[in-house]
Amino acid sequence: MKNTKNDTPQKSLHPRNKHNGNYDFNTLIETSPELKPFVGVNKFGNESIDFANPDAVRALNKALLKHFYNISYWELPKTNLCPPIPGRADYIHYIADVLGENNNGTIPTGTNIRILDIGVGANCIYPIIGHQEYGWEFVGTEVDKPAKQTAETIISKNPELKDAITVRLQESKRNIFKGIIQPGEHFDMTICNPPFHNSKEEATKGTTRKLKNLGKTVEGKPVLNFSGQNNELWYEGGELAFITNMIYESVHFKTQCKAFSSLVSKKENLKPLYTVLKKVNATNVKTIDMEQGNKVSRILVWRF
Repeated sequence: MKNTKNDTPQKSLHPRNKHNGNYDFNTLIETSPELKPFVGVNKFGNESIDFANPDAVRALNKALLKHFYNISYWELPKTNLCPPIPGRADYIHYIADVLGENNNGTIPTGTNIRILDIGVGANCIYPIIGHQEYGWEFVGTEVDKPAKQTAETIISKNPELKDAITVRLQESKRNIFKGIIQPGEHFDMTICNPPFHNSKEEATKGTTRKLKNLGKTVEGKPVLNFSGQNNELWYEGGELAFITNMIYESVHFKTQCKAFSSLVSKKENLKPLYTVLKKVNATNVKTIDMEQGNKVSRILVWRF
């Protein structure tokens, strides 16, 4: 098994990421006026929003999606995960680089490239960015019926997405690819942002820590600034268990998927995941480091 590691952490977002640099709030407000009430001057004298306020984060996301990705409709229940757009775009751009490595250095575009997004969520964010940036076709999976319906509403109300993104319900919470990938169906890459925590209690502690880092005093039950439901935030055994299951199941679909990938938030999970990949005879494993501000994450890619 060949292991390659990008040892130099990325100090900023991917070079092609449209969100490098500071937000131009005047331009974003012009695009989406509903953002205006949430913009103010922070303690450093810069225009910003209160990132601990979920309504502010939601308004910023809608403005970013409308301005940079031509998404006119993006509504989701307050209980669903409202993702930070720049970090989600980074994953897509790094996956584009990986696809380019196997295409004579040219990033492939268009609907002939098919991506499977495991756990697409109500927000449908990876397919939106991936299609609007590169024209790829997406299939998203979801275990939660209301989340699937919300994602499908977003797709149906944005004409450019209609024929490029479909969402399939994963009937079994034990399975990841089984029941989704159909006989004779092929994908160029699978992507996944797995549930990070292993319990509701751990997720709550993580939210409290995040809010304190944002300078907020937390009393009682904390409000999730990016929201999120149980299947979006936690999974028994956490991300290590989820990705381990994904690796074992990927063996059965190695002829239908050219490559598999997942985000790995906890660095200490890489070693046991490499052990599993060796056990299943993955022939090419790559870890890509991503660094966005204080947050460091990584993408694990494997093939057979």
